[in-house]
Amino acid sequence: MGADHTVLVKGGNLEALAEEIKKLMGDMPDVTIECSGAESSIHLGIVATKSGGVLVLVGLGPSEVKVPIVNAATREVDIRGIFRYVNCYPLALDMIASGKINVKPLITHRFKLEESIKAFETAATGSGGAIKVMISCE
Repeated sequence: MGADHTVLVKGGNLEALAEEIKKLMGDMPDVTIECSGAESSIHLGIVATKSGGVLVLVGLGPSEVKVPIVNAATREVDIRGIFRYVNCYPLALDMIASGKINVKPLITHRFKLEESIKAFETAATGSGGAIKVMISCE
């Protein structure tokens, strides 16, 4: 999908995970895109991003999170927030329509309209490894 590497974090020591990311990539990333909004993932994004790099917060989690802001400040890691992906929809739709990117693997769960409550519960809890949950109105 255009990223050099992706990492699925399933718990563990954040500093050890940051070291694993560094080994995987050969260095710390210049840009980290955090898409979950989870406090632990934001923390990992700060400690794993190269000094002078950028952590982009895309995911929306709780209204307040505790993060190692002094770590970010002393290593000059910029933290940028993105809300609602302004001006991205036309480009994204063109890329999907042209086949440049395949988003089908992101849809991990499908539900009928009658199963909407279960669909929302699955999306909220992430149960079964949910990434994107689709509700069909057919």
